[in-house]
Amino acid sequence: MNEATSPVNDTLLLRRVDPARNMARYYALTLEPTLFGEVAVMRHWGRIGTRGRSKSCFLGSMEAARAALDRQAARKQRRGYAPPRPSCPPGPPSP
Repeated sequence: MNEATSPVNDTLLLRRVDPARNMARYYALTLEPTLFGEVAVMRHWGRIGTRGRSKSCFLGSMEAARAALDRQAARKQRRGYAPPRPSCPPGPPSP
């Protein structure tokens, strides 16, 4: 299956938590296909536990969309956002 017909399902979730500053924020980036064959970069952000806000950017190719997603992710990581840590460590493998 080529990139033009494959489903798009790239999602990146970032969080920034600083209890000293009462800061608990999230930032989510998603690539989604449009009805017209383009790719949309969807951005969702806000305080953890709230609905937050969103914005979308429509790009013509998968390469341009991935570049935009990578740019936004790098920008947020420079500002202190990081992928969420797992809530509990993985247990021993089951027999």
